[in-house]
Amino acid sequence: MPLAITIVVGTMTGTAQLVAQELELGLEADDVSITVLPADGLDEAAFVPGPTYLVCTSTYGQGDIPDNARALFDSLESRRPDLRGVRYGVIALGDRTYADTFAFGGQRFDALLSALGAMRIGDVLLHDASSGTLPEDEALHWAGPWLEAVRAACAEAP
Repeated sequence: MPLAITIVVGTMTGTAQLVAQELELGLEADDVSITVLPADGLDEAAFVPGPTYLVCTSTYGQGDIPDNARALFDSLESRRPDLRGVRYGVIALGDRTYADTFAFGGQRFDALLSALGAMRIGDVLLHDASSGTLPEDEALHWAGPWLEAVRAACAEAP
């Protein structure tokens, strides 16, 4: 049975969607099944035990969640489901010129998912748009070791 990864995408300008598509192409293999799921219209029921989730989101405005992921975030925050048994990772896109709110979209998802009992695998990837590096390149570099950590966590799971 292939390892199932669901990439949940929060985006305003399409950058996070591009990152997710590059990850889908770069990580899919015989033993890995990738689903890219835009956050539009999702609610707390989107997170269930089974697949490992990768939240790939930009940051908008003053550290805000992108518009297409706002309903999902608000639903998780207000309904507070028990997410024990859910595994996830986070790719947080931002711009360090906004030092006080750098990559807050992803960091806010990370804090909320953790508070609801989900288990984060690996470190959060924080990509700085002002760094001169392409977020999809950084994400692919980060995702190889992350995927190995996911495999190890799934092998340990009862």
